[in-house]
Parts: sequence; structure tokens; C-alpha cells
Amino acid sequence: MRLRRGVPALVAAALVLAIAGAGAAAAPAAGPFVCSGKFHTPGLLKGTYPNGVVVKGVCAVRTGPAHVIGTLTVTKGSALGAAFGAHHSRLTVTGNLVVDAGGVAILGCKANPNGTGMPCLDDKAKVPKLTSHPVISGDIVAKSAVGVLIHNTTIGGNYKETRGGGGVSCIPPKTGVFGAIKSPVFSDIEDAAVKKNVVISGLKTCWLGLARDKIGGSLAINNNTLADPDGIEVLANQIAKSVGCAGNSHPAAASPPGAQPVYDSAEANPNVMAIYPRVAEPNTVGGTRSGQCTLASPSTPTGSAGPGPF
Repeated sequence: MRLRRGVPALVAAALVLAIAGAGAAAAPAAGPFVCSGKFHTPGLLKGTYPNGVVVKGVCAVRTGPAHVIGTLTVTKGSALGAAFGAHHSRLTVTGNLVVDAGGVAILGCKANPNGTGMPCLDDKAKVPKLTSHPVISGDIVAKSAVGVLIHNTTIGGNYKETRGGGGVSCIPPKTGVFGAIKSPVFSDIEDAAVKKNVVISGLKTCWLGLARDKIGGSLAINNNTLADPDGIEVLANQIAKSVGCAGNSHPAAASPPGAQPVYDSAEANPNVMAIYPRVAEPNTVGGTRSGQCTLASPSTPTGSAGPGPF
């Protein structure tokens, strides 16, 4: 299945139908504000929350800007949607964003002219124009989260995603956010700026993508198991320091001849069920390249890595 160009738009189309109910935002209390709701009637964040926010259930930022001061925590099995562009909707967190086990976070939106990126969930135009640019001043830490989708977002600290995912499968789950929108489980970071380091390890999911990101530190992608034949795509990123990839794999049964676990290239024909031929989208790296991210990935099933760098 081809995910990089198609799924974000499909996710947007499905979510705009699903997360459409009206929730109510209460005034912040002395402790962290609790944003709670259900998939069709999410709780809403709008205004300033000086003591942090805890998400229990489903919570959305879609009726205007929201500013969380302190920690924003997506609790176990909960979901945060902050990829709406109408009403100047935008999430700002002066602090850290934490996504707990089984949680889902969808931040930011921007559709690029070439079809990449992700449209805002509330953009109904034939040619999407709305954008939302979340800003997280600290770190994003996802611990055994189901999936994290980041687009057009600035992260002032580190991005760390460990373990989690929906299992080594591209079959949409029957429950949860991805089940409701009938999408395979995946994680991606696209068109984002991460001021420090990105570390992604131990995921068991369908697909993982990093595209057109500006990373101020190093990138490490280790020990992830993906079901999609081109399960990890690292495309056209600007990485100030080093990039290292090791121990990433996909099941042999799901891998056609010549399939690689990590690519710095995209399918030449994304709408065709074939991973080859591929078009190179090399990364700019200020430091060293190592492991599975040393040489450019093959462009044909029988091709070899290189000669250029990853």
C-alpha cells in the first residue's frame, strides 16, 4: 500500500466528518484543565490555560487559538486533534507535550502544491488553503503511543517516540481513532522544525515517515518494525548534526525482492501498488551518516545502495 502521499489526505477527509460535534470548553480551574469528550463530540480547547491541560477522551483545537502553559498530557487511550485551520485555530504549548500509552496526537496542517503534507481537517476547499502551525516550546514525548502525526509544527526541544504503534500490520484496527477512520496505524513528521534531536525507536506499526523537516540536532531511528514494504521514508530533511539508523526491519513475508527497511527516496508512481522505481529525495546532513542511513537507497529492485549519501 502506498501511504506517504495518500494517507494524510484520507485521514483529513475522514476526521473532518468524524470530529465535527460541538463540545464545550470550560474555564480553567486551579489545577490542570481536563479536556474530555468523545470522538463525535470532542472537548474543545480555546483561550489560555495557565496550569496545564490533561486530555481524557477526545479533545480538539478547532474554534480558535489555544495556549497551554505547563504540560499538555494526552492520557492513556486518549486523542488530541489540533489540525484545524478555521477561526485562526492554533495550539501553543509553553512547556512539554506528553502522549501516554495508547494515545494519539494529530498536530498541525498544511497542504503543499505537489500533493504532499496534510490539509487541515476543516478545509473543504477543492484546493486546500487553510493552515495551522502549532508551537511546542519544550519537548514532545510519546511513550507507547498508537500514532503521532506532526505537520507544519515547531518543536523547541526534542522529539522522542518510543515503542507503541498499532502492531506490525497495515490492516486498519477495529477500535480507536484509526479504526474510526478506517486507516492503517502510522506516525509521521512532515514540514516541521525540531530545534534539538529526534529519536524514534521500538515502533511496531505500518509506516513511518519524516519529510522536509528541519532538525537542529541529530536524528536516530532504531529498532522499528514496519509492515509496509517501504516502511520508513526519510525524505529531503535538513539535519544539522548526525543521522543514524540501525535494527529497523519488516517481516520477510511482507517484503518483495529488493525491499529495504529505510529509504531516502519515494515511489515514482505513488498511486500504483509497487515500491519501484523510486525517485531520490536525499537529505542534507551536517554530521555523519551511519547504519541503514549511510548511502542512498536503491532506485530499482536489483539496484545497490549509493553511490551518493543518504
